[in-house]
Amino acid sequence: MTFRYSIITLMLTGLVGCASNSDAGFTSQATQTNTQTIEKLMDKVAAERGLAKSTVQNVAPTYLTDLVNVPELNQYLQTALKNNPSLQQSIIALRIAYAQQGVTVADQLPTVNANFSGENKEDSHESYSADVTVSWELDLWQKLADTSAAARKDVAASQADLQATKDLLAANMMRAWLEISVNKQLLDIEQRRLTILENNEVLVLQRYQVGLGSLEELDNAKTSASSTRSTVAQYQENVAKSERSLVLLTGQWDSALSEPQVTSQFPCVINPLDSLSQQDMSGRPDLQQAFLNIEAESYRTDAAYKAMLPSFSLSASLSDIAETPSEALLTSPLWSLLGQVSAPLFQGGKLKSQAEIAELTTEQTYWAYQETLLSAVNEVENAVGQEYSLEQQQQHLNDALTSAKRSFVSYEQKYREGLVDIFDLLTVQQQTYDIEAQLANATYQRLLNRIDLGLALGLGVSS
Repeated sequence: MTFRYSIITLMLTGLVGCASNSDAGFTSQATQTNTQTIEKLMDKVAAERGLAKSTVQNVAPTYLTDLVNVPELNQYLQTALKNNPSLQQSIIALRIAYAQQGVTVADQLPTVNANFSGENKEDSHESYSADVTVSWELDLWQKLADTSAAARKDVAASQADLQATKDLLAANMMRAWLEISVNKQLLDIEQRRLTILENNEVLVLQRYQVGLGSLEELDNAKTSASSTRSTVAQYQENVAKSERSLVLLTGQWDSALSEPQVTSQFPCVINPLDSLSQQDMSGRPDLQQAFLNIEAESYRTDAAYKAMLPSFSLSASLSDIAETPSEALLTSPLWSLLGQVSAPLFQGGKLKSQAEIAELTTEQTYWAYQETLLSAVNEVENAVGQEYSLEQQQQHLNDALTSAKRSFVSYEQKYREGLVDIFDLLTVQQQTYDIEAQLANATYQRLLNRIDLGLALGLGVSS
């Protein structure tokens, strides 16, 4: 008989083991794919930059907040980390995950229940009864332990989601700071352009009044000046709007923070590729969360298969019946001990279907992880490509601006000598302002791209 029970136990354990190995395969596959993909990506990026891995091995890792070294921005970021509504929602979600974990842990512990009742029947004495019962399910198959482990993975996934929210908030704060700066630069360019056009309008009006100019010239001068005034008004509102956006991210509409003192000069933004050897994208919260989801569903699959196995429970109770309430409070109780074995025999295939759903859900989370990994790799490649493209654009625009300024100096000299008229000089000066605005936008896009690259590589704010 003992031998027969041993054989049954081994068969059941083997059934559970098969399910565990199947789900463990998704976890190991995800780990292997991650390692191979990230290593190939980093080698490719290093090769494109012409760097040997050994030349940058000692570079210290960098936080996302280290990319933009602006002390004035730190107070806004600290306020946002305390008051931003989206971040607070993620914090509450993490607390809920902790509470749910507590529920699963409680299932592994004994339960104690106490009852007290009184009864009064006709033609009989009053009777009172009290009992205390202790129940405990023996987790021989580790089903409850698997459920608790899945809850722990859910907590870790919520922590990763919270970190992702923090990282995105910090990135948006830095983007808002840069947006204020570029809008101020564009506003300054348009204001300088407007000054020139207004002076030209006055000059053309004077020429027209003495009969040296035409009405068309005067109308053209007024058109250019009025159009630029409209652009100036637009950029003034853009500056105010970007400042409001920065304050809004702090989570306080009417805060005690002073108005953002952002200069028109761009801050220095470090290139995350300078510490390439330290970047394996392991700090990306979305990858961490996707992997933890695989592990959580794997544990749930194991628990679903183990739900088809017999369960073992013990219960012990103390009970007492008396004619008065005081005597019924377990003064001379009777005790009982019960061991119980229960096994599901027929539930219409419900447990099998639940196990199949759990296994398919695990596979689904594996492919979700693959999708997240591919998106992460694509984000890095796009950001690296943008870094080089925008660098070249900056170089070409710098060359163009240098040539435009040199051309303006030449035309200005010719204008003083009477070799060209004022309209030729204005055309060259307008071209200089246009290139200056393009250069400001290209620089802004490159600095934004470095923040995006930092996020793509897994740089984040300190926990």
